[in-house]
Amino acid sequence: MMQQKTFWSRVVLLWGLTLGCWAATLPADLKWETNDSDPAFASPEARPGGTLHLSMQSFPLTFRTLGPDANGGFRSFVLDNQLRLISFHPNSGEVIPALATHWAIADDHKTVYFRLDPEARWSDGKPVTADDYLFGYQMMKSKVIRDPWMNNYYSTEIVAVTKYDDYTLSVQSGHPKARLDLMNTVELWPQPRHYYQLTPDWVKKYNWAIVPNTGPYQISDFKKGKSIRFRKVNEWWGKDRKYFRHRFNLDSIELKVIRDEEIAWRHFLRGDLETVGLVIPEWWHDKSDTEEFKRGYIDKYWFYTDSPEGPQGVMLNTALPRLADLNVRLGIQHAFNIQKTIDTLLRGDYQRMHSFGRGYGAFDNRALRARAFDIARARDYFAKAGYRQAGPDGILMNANGERLTLQLTYSTQLHTQRLSVLKEEAKKAGLELRLNLMDGATAFKSMLEKKHEGAWVSWGGGGLLPQYWEFLHSANAGKPQTNNLFNIADAELDRLVDAYQATFDEGERAGLSRQIQQRLHDLAIFVPGYSVPYTRAGAWRYVRLPRVPGTRVSGMEGLFWPMDGYPYSAGGVLWIDPALKQETEAARQTGKAFEPRVIIDKTFQQQP
Repeated sequence: MMQQKTFWSRVVLLWGLTLGCWAATLPADLKWETNDSDPAFASPEARPGGTLHLSMQSFPLTFRTLGPDANGGFRSFVLDNQLRLISFHPNSGEVIPALATHWAIADDHKTVYFRLDPEARWSDGKPVTADDYLFGYQMMKSKVIRDPWMNNYYSTEIVAVTKYDDYTLSVQSGHPKARLDLMNTVELWPQPRHYYQLTPDWVKKYNWAIVPNTGPYQISDFKKGKSIRFRKVNEWWGKDRKYFRHRFNLDSIELKVIRDEEIAWRHFLRGDLETVGLVIPEWWHDKSDTEEFKRGYIDKYWFYTDSPEGPQGVMLNTALPRLADLNVRLGIQHAFNIQKTIDTLLRGDYQRMHSFGRGYGAFDNRALRARAFDIARARDYFAKAGYRQAGPDGILMNANGERLTLQLTYSTQLHTQRLSVLKEEAKKAGLELRLNLMDGATAFKSMLEKKHEGAWVSWGGGGLLPQYWEFLHSANAGKPQTNNLFNIADAELDRLVDAYQATFDEGERAGLSRQIQQRLHDLAIFVPGYSVPYTRAGAWRYVRLPRVPGTRVSGMEGLFWPMDGYPYSAGGVLWIDPALKQETEAARQTGKAFEPRVIIDKTFQQQP
């Protein structure tokens, strides 16, 4: 009997060591924080109920958010419905509670302690505890999930998860970081320990699994290749928390597979879908000129945001001899007539981007102005680089007869017409643009392998703060599979980027960010393109939004995103008004019209 007891004691000991909770003692001098002072941003007028119908162009290859085929568009519906330890307020940018109610940052700038909300529950009713984070850490490092990126991230960026009791834990980053960066790194998603088994067949076993989650919705049913339905979790635990109150009002969300956007548009006009994006100028100005809009059945929303935007424009490969010449790069800057593209094809709706991304507040260098189209200046710089003689077609040549050309690699047919305008305008400055359209995956591979001359890119939505090391540091120059598409190795940039990475003072870091953007401007390696400082949508009049329809960052997901959001907690503020729906359906039967509504909101508009 004594031997048996000793055996099980060892088992318990080993389990405790595996989970990282053995002999863990909570530091006594922690300064616990929370945030209940930022204003709520949902509407008290919101009403529960109703179904939102949305479309997707293809059915997901898996419901997993990890492993093979998991990184598709549907992944956002799952992850944005899975709460993290903390989130970020969409207007102030400050840390706010989610699954954790309190947090404390250690003096090492690497470790953050969390107190979990004891009422937090998985969608199957089980409590969320520290063990779910310990298990999640183990799971992310496991080879059975077949996700090398996560394996690496949870070995280098997250290096420890420690349990102190059922509702207290800490997460340690692999590197010291400034406050917001650190909080963004350690805001882990839990994984349901009571549900998953880390067996060799994990990928196949959970491919179509409906995994318990912590958010307000859960997949309830699906028809492969056709549709997926989410339903509201009964008596969801978070409904009365300050930053969740009056949000996530829908009873259900149905996603239908509609592979053609024109067919999806017709479904929308019939009322089979409640909302559609109208960001593209043609859709806002022309496509929405229908009876459904004119008779006031569908509202139009133009909502200005201050959402973080990644860099959009041309990244010049400075490893090429011609582009290594600063005068050539300066000439190229003045040979791109971006403003004409905005004023003509884009109907004046977009704005010129002036630096390497925007929407980061004090981190933006708002004093910078992109170099304007100027034929005389462009030709002057090209002459300084030796390109003085015009050929029979007007393209400049140097003394060796080499033509002044720039091959522009891009990946979207939609941009061909826009780039064709730039091509014709560049000729006036003596520069030949050779447009090189490739499919998305091939284009990106070519750029990562540094086979491009100029890369026309839009780096998507930004995170909490600008990221520079991956794009600009010499450690990533001359190497394939890195994001330094400039191939730039500049000692001053390295110094600034290293300092930006190292400092913990947010004010100092913002100043370094502005200096980095200034240095980029001086090097002329990036031709800023255009910015879309708003989101636009059409929605049937019974789909309602708060008085201020969105938040500062609603451009990241759109006004009618039904889930939470990442990295900001911003979505889920819409609701369906049953009385307005009944009134609208009756009006369509009788031919009654309403006053058309075009809602233009500039609450968060920033001047260029």
